[in-house]
Amino acid sequence: MKILIIGANGHIGKIITPILQQRHEIITAGRNSGDVSVDISSVASLENLFAQIGTVDAAVCAAGDSITSDLLSMTDEKYFTGVQQKLLAQINLVITGLKHISDNGSFTLISGKMGEHPTKGSSGKAVANGAVNSFVLAAALEMPRGVRINVISPSKITDIATEDLINGYLKSITTSANGGIIRIGYN
Repeated sequence: MKILIIGANGHIGKIITPILQQRHEIITAGRNSGDVSVDISSVASLENLFAQIGTVDAAVCAAGDSITSDLLSMTDEKYFTGVQQKLLAQINLVITGLKHISDNGSFTLISGKMGEHPTKGSSGKAVANGAVNSFVLAAALEMPRGVRINVISPSKITDIATEDLINGYLKSITTSANGGIIRIGYN
């Protein structure tokens, strides 16, 4: 399979990329590193990315920013960081990527535990992560040409087993899973 990994140089990307490289052709992309430069918050940048790499069988996004801060310190701008950098960026990846993904291909997005199990100071993450989860649930109902979409929702990376994280990504990419919130490190 030809797999695009956005955020391959981040915490999660550094774990999953070497495993996927053992059996698949991997193209890495990121703002500041990778085979191809991309700003996933820009549709033009995403279109340029796909113009450079062509069709892929799977697109994995392990990137996206959101803000952690106590509720009374949160502002529109802080919430918008998560909406723009995590939610809309991944929605745009899917919408733009649909023109460049193989029939029966897959998208794997990233959310996080705070979308379902928030803690104090996590409303910025909860909004972005919960919205990504909801997008995947809804988008899975309308994906064309057998294309699948799932979201990985990990707990804090340092608190989860590497093997569980890898298995979650393999489930999303290599099985028939569709519309799943694949929880890693919590239930």
